[in-house]
Amino acid sequence: MVPLYLMAVIGFIARKLNVVGSSDNPVITQLMLYVTLPALILFSLNTTFSAELLVDFTWLVAMSVYVMSVSIVTGAWLRKRAALPDGQKSVYESLIVFGNQGFIGVAVSYMLMGEQGVIYLTLFNIFYLVLIWSYGIYLFTRHEADVYWPRLFLNPGILATLIGLVMLFLPFSWPDMLLRTFEDVGQMTVPLSMILIGSLLADTKMADFRRYSSNLYLWIASIMKLLVLPTTLLVFLFLQVPDLLLLVAVLTAGMPSATTTTVYAQKFRADAVFASYGVIYSTILCMFTIPLHYILLQIIGVG
Repeated sequence: MVPLYLMAVIGFIARKLNVVGSSDNPVITQLMLYVTLPALILFSLNTTFSAELLVDFTWLVAMSVYVMSVSIVTGAWLRKRAALPDGQKSVYESLIVFGNQGFIGVAVSYMLMGEQGVIYLTLFNIFYLVLIWSYGIYLFTRHEADVYWPRLFLNPGILATLIGLVMLFLPFSWPDMLLRTFEDVGQMTVPLSMILIGSLLADTKMADFRRYSSNLYLWIASIMKLLVLPTTLLVFLFLQVPDLLLLVAVLTAGMPSATTTTVYAQKFRADAVFASYGVIYSTILCMFTIPLHYILLQIIGVG
């Protein structure tokens, strides 16, 4: 994890020195979302299909459906009991359900297991991607009728995953020159994602940071997202899931709250500031909880 933290420190310093401006953060996000992350997915899925890979795919999807279902039920239950204004309830629920599995998840998986880790992460994220572009939007628009459902299939993450899966089953592969391009462009995802996190943290105002740090619901959301929900996956220990698959599932499910929550909050007129600090707190805390999960899994013999 140390190299990842150092990349975030670089982003923090770059923002403080104004090498990276606040207007650059959305540009970096778009670059990762539409260019580097799809390229990394396409490169990672360039592997030989086998019966073993099909078994791995089945386990990963099963674990993803399980933990996302538990998260949705838990998030809905906590939202109903939260004494929050309407503009914060949908944010609170989204902070619990959806994590930063695309950016930080890729960084952690790649650092631990290389391209194989990204393959597992991509397969694990298929169900998540469908949900965050459908149910994630529904959380903020459940009382409206302007949801544009076709955007679900226009998400670059889903498109890259679907194309990669199709190529996985075909008897031929990408040309070497194109594959090398996917690799070179895709490898930028890890440093860019951590530099972005550092830059976002540098924009935090200490007065607001202290004020929101006393909000009980942001702490509950972080604890549920980072600690409680990922550990529910340990039930798969009794089903003899391969160690590496369970390792990827638990660490990915324990990622901090998704920055997409802030984007949705701003777009659909919810409390975007509340969302931003929910993401910031969980991102800071994940520096401790991700190693904690990894140590726990090593102690019980996983990985």
